[in-house]
Amino acid sequence: MKEFADAARGGLSADALEKTLRDVGASRYHNLHPLHHMMTAGLLSKEQLQAWALNRYCYQAMIPRKDAMILARAEDPAFRAAWRKRIEDHDGDDGWNGGIARWLKLATGLGLDRELVASQKGALPATRFAVGAYLSFCTDRSLLEAVASSLTELFSPIIISERVPAMLAKYEFVTEDILEYFRPRPAQASRDADFALAYVLRHADTPEKQQAVIDALVFKCDVLWAMLDALEQAYGDHGHVPPGAFDPRPSQ
Repeated sequence: MKEFADAARGGLSADALEKTLRDVGASRYHNLHPLHHMMTAGLLSKEQLQAWALNRYCYQAMIPRKDAMILARAEDPAFRAAWRKRIEDHDGDDGWNGGIARWLKLATGLGLDRELVASQKGALPATRFAVGAYLSFCTDRSLLEAVASSLTELFSPIIISERVPAMLAKYEFVTEDILEYFRPRPAQASRDADFALAYVLRHADTPEKQQAVIDALVFKCDVLWAMLDALEQAYGDHGHVPPGAFDPRPSQ
């Protein structure tokens, strides 16, 4: 966080604050992670992609819970009306026809058992800690910081535009149907990011608040990066799968 630790000292204009937030993503978003580069280069095994999908499900399943915590703290009805669309996107109309269900479809399409994924029992300890840390952050920090942490969605369309074409081209077992989760996400993420960015730029009106929102976005980038670090450590060439976590290796 060092390079952004004093970014707001003396106060920033709205344009300068937005540039700083975008600079955070340009230097810290997880499309820069080596594991993402391996994925888009076609260098991951099917088992490694399974581990990614299984662990990422923990994050996907937490998102509407995080957004519900933000809604509960928001006093502005207009804010709540806009923010609740995020929960609808993930849960759908009945809880199981939104983004979470589409991620389960991705995971099962890669050959994983649906109940194993949904139970989250095979997730890495580090994944669960990272996801829990993000939920706690959005519960315990200010509403402004919680909103700012969602600004990783500014960069989500970028990683999707890299990931989806590469997976379809490089992995013969991946189909467009399996990757249905990603189809609506660029438009949803852009809509949500525009709203959150406007909120942050309007309400971060002191140097202290500006630094807080910068730090919140750095934290969120760190959460996503840590999740890929954990996957690389556990399922890389010299990785070690922790006890109880998903282990694609044959039983001895």
